[in-house]
Amino acid sequence: MSSNLNRRELFGRMGVAAALLAGCGPEASAPGWLSRLWSRKPAVTAMPPCIVRPEQMEGPYFVDERLNRTDIRSDPSDGSVKEGLPLQLAIRVHEIREKDCNPLPGAMVDIWHCDARGVYSDVRDRSFFDTRGKKFLRGYQSTEDTGTARFLTIYPGWYPGRAVHIHFKIRTNPDSRRGYEFTSQIYFDDALTDRIHSQPPYIPPGKGRVENSEDFIFQDGGDELLLPLTQQPEGYAGTFEIGLVLA
Repeated sequence: MSSNLNRRELFGRMGVAAALLAGCGPEASAPGWLSRLWSRKPAVTAMPPCIVRPEQMEGPYFVDERLNRTDIRSDPSDGSVKEGLPLQLAIRVHEIREKDCNPLPGAMVDIWHCDARGVYSDVRDRSFFDTRGKKFLRGYQSTEDTGTARFLTIYPGWYPGRAVHIHFKIRTNPDSRRGYEFTSQIYFDDALTDRIHSQPPYIPPGKGRVENSEDFIFQDGGDELLLPLTQQPEGYAGTFEIGLVLA
């Protein structure tokens, strides 16, 4: 488990942290709007961002699939592609060492989340679904020299009892007990979720959807795990910055 500094301690040591959007080449199958977004170069800043985030529970639906891919919308078992509003997600990882904050290359970043109907792949929920053998909306990327792992997915749906979220796990050496591991969740603005979920193929917002403030897991630091999004010609794009203390 991590030994992260809290924000006040971090900023006391580091001073100012500046946000920037990183870019690199997407997979050949990426749509044109995504290619244009990824082609943009990051602005130059004196200090790269190092934002400390809280860890949160892994949950019951993690499967260590080892699917190395950027576009996680498809299901390798049958070639089908999950419908939903495109979401380009960049997770940018930095290592914090006292006053230094540097990109962390070579880290393994997994993400997994439910589809537009609230269903996870490759698991069995006795009261809801059985998708064993399916692998949609799961995958990992290794961070580049900029510390960035990039994914093309869809805006998540919802299921009873939870706010809308994406799970992520960062590992420095997943095959070693000495490797570092950090697990948490990413959340979204409730008003934006309501607008997106009012359109097919999503389940419309109803009595069963839990808002962030009502989610017992979100209440444990979820306000520091919200993903700012920028609207694109198709879908949304966002960069999630995170700083880790590995020592």
